[in-house]
Amino acid sequence: MSERTLKDLQQEVDTYISQFKEGYFSPLSMLARMSEEVGELAREVNHSYGEKPKKSTEADNSIELELGDILFITICFANSLGIDLTEAHDKIMHKFNTRDAGRWTKINTETN
Repeated sequence: MSERTLKDLQQEVDTYISQFKEGYFSPLSMLARMSEEVGELAREVNHSYGEKPKKSTEADNSIELELGDILFITICFANSLGIDLTEAHDKIMHKFNTRDAGRWTKINTETN
C-alpha cells in the first residue's frame, strides 16, 4: 500500500461516511465516541503494560486497532467541522517548536 497523506485519509473517510444518509454524527456524539475509544485504548495498554492481565474470556483487541479507531473518529470529527488535519498538525508543530523549544533535553547535546 502506498503512503498516503492526512488529506488522503480525510478524503477516504469522507467518501465512506458520505455513502450513508446519516452522515457524520454531531460534534458532541463524536466527542463521546472518542472518549469511549480512548477508554478502550487505555484498557489495552493496561493489559499489555499494566498490572491487569486480560481475562481468558475477553476478546482479542490490540493497541494498533484501538489507535486506528481513535484516528478514524478524529478524522470524522475534523471532517464534520471542516478542519484540515494537515494544517492543524502544522500549527501544533509550530507551537511545540517555538513555545517548547527549550523544554526538553535534546539527544546529542551537552549539558553544563
